[in-house]
Amino acid sequence: MRLTILVSGALALGLSACSSAGQGNAAAQPSDNASSQAAAIPEKLAPFGDGYPAAGDPCRKLGESAATSNYLDDSAILVGCPSEAAAKAVGGKVVGNVDGIRLVSIPMGDANVGMVSPVGENGPPPPPDTTSIDVKVPGTDYNATAQIPCGFKGMPPTGSCFAGVKRKWGEDGTTLVEVTKPDGMKRALFFKGTTPYGADSAQADGSAGWDFKVSRKGDEVTIKFGPETYVVVDALVEGG
Repeated sequence: MRLTILVSGALALGLSACSSAGQGNAAAQPSDNASSQAAAIPEKLAPFGDGYPAAGDPCRKLGESAATSNYLDDSAILVGCPSEAAAKAVGGKVVGNVDGIRLVSIPMGDANVGMVSPVGENGPPPPPDTTSIDVKVPGTDYNATAQIPCGFKGMPPTGSCFAGVKRKWGEDGTTLVEVTKPDGMKRALFFKGTTPYGADSAQADGSAGWDFKVSRKGDEVTIKFGPETYVVVDALVEGG
């Protein structure tokens, strides 16, 4: 009778141990599933990386394949998410569903939100805006130089004269075009925008009483100052 009780006790202990082991395996199962979520994207979607947006997350970036080619965009990244909740969490727009995997297109700008800048707390300073800076021609104080058609003593502008431009030369925004004449003397022509409005004059050369006349053809303006004629294109005056 005593032997029977011992055997029964041993059997009960064995069954209890098996039950505990089974419960332990069952408890471990959800953890295994959670850790393998990042790998739940089928290979035909060309997944890569360890998770998106961070390692271990259920979504993954997708590369090019027959199943994803219609959803790829140069200005966005394509992400595959195994659930609706995961797709909403990464933002972007759900553009497709392949075998239950939500394909999410995320614009590049949005994909960089929250990323830490590699240089300093706020990142490197933006490059200077050079669009409003008119640089000087090396070795001169001109913003631009060119050879322009010119004529003297009432002759048509069949000659060529060196001209230098000083943009925003005056406080009122006046642009100065300085022309070197064949005799080495200079004639200053004044512009507001691309419209000439005057020239320097002097009693010494008799130009004090000369008429100043302007005519335009397309993108070039012809200036007649007394017996002198100059042809200036807009691009020389305003740049571009």
